[in-house]
Amino acid sequence: MLLVDAHLDLAMNALNWDRNLDLTVEQIREMEAGMIPQKGRACGTVAFPEMRKGEVGLSIVTVIARTSWPDSPATGAACQEISYAKAQGQLAYYRCLESQGKVRMIGTKSELEDHLGNWQADPDTTPLGMVLSMEGADPIVWPGQMQSWWKDGLRIVGLSHYGFSAYAHGTDTEGGLRGEARALLKEMEQFGAVLDTTHLADLAFFEATDAFDGRIMASHQNSRTLVDGVRQFTDEQLKRVIERDGVIGAALDAWMLYPGWIKGETQPEVVGLDAVADQIDYVCQLAGNCKHAAIGSDLDGGYGNEQCPRDLDTIVDLQKVAGLLADRGYADEDVRAIMHGNWIHFLREVLPD
Repeated sequence: MLLVDAHLDLAMNALNWDRNLDLTVEQIREMEAGMIPQKGRACGTVAFPEMRKGEVGLSIVTVIARTSWPDSPATGAACQEISYAKAQGQLAYYRCLESQGKVRMIGTKSELEDHLGNWQADPDTTPLGMVLSMEGADPIVWPGQMQSWWKDGLRIVGLSHYGFSAYAHGTDTEGGLRGEARALLKEMEQFGAVLDTTHLADLAFFEATDAFDGRIMASHQNSRTLVDGVRQFTDEQLKRVIERDGVIGAALDAWMLYPGWIKGETQPEVVGLDAVADQIDYVCQLAGNCKHAAIGSDLDGGYGNEQCPRDLDTIVDLQKVAGLLADRGYADEDVRAIMHGNWIHFLREVLPD
């Protein structure tokens, strides 16, 4: 079954971690064996051969390059100009892959339809389809630069990541929008860019969604009711995304799936992919339908399978989610919607002609 994954940090893994994603996951693990005990090394889960084997024919891929701000708990570049250059380097990686026919960057409705048709006809040789997102908006140095990024193919923007950015408070901080956030949101509206609400601090989430009239989503976001913690969304936040006709992708990071997880101590054996199905089911129950739940795995987002559900070895295993949902009584049509249909429907609505 075609799987759409709404959050993969592929360029970060390639440029920051020096991973050749043309190799298999096992080959990359072997190359990194001597790097243990560095977090995430020798236990990666994502590479292009496994994406193809797992039928991840379409994904939302990131550029991510935080800036280090005074009093922010997160690290980053010395200034936004450096963040911009780093993010442009990540974009160059995707473009190089595209020029080789390995991937296809998708920025319009027609490109999406063409890709889906090609994938259905020949999934073995069709390039992997990718939509460009930015996780943390520091690489947009000033609001007017959104025009340049739009021309570069950027279609989805998250204002902040961990700590805070020039534009908003994010995970592990408390606060709202910052600096020229509202001006950036207006620029995004003008071009039709989507606001990814993932990682926004609570106040920033509500201020941003109040100020922004465009489409919103939550690419990799779980429920705070099921697993407590500021990284997760409250029911009120999830409902706002649903009411704005957005889609919410369940994330695979184990500490977002298991209550009481202690980083560095709790082992992945305590949680399985059934917890991912729990997150998906929770969104469906909250919405009253299956139109807003999907997958945004965040696999290899700074960690590996040492921090994933026990029954996930590589991204191929995301296909198990379909069976788990079917076992819970989900109809085939609803399973297909969650595995790919909801994200495709969303992209069909938000991408430009």
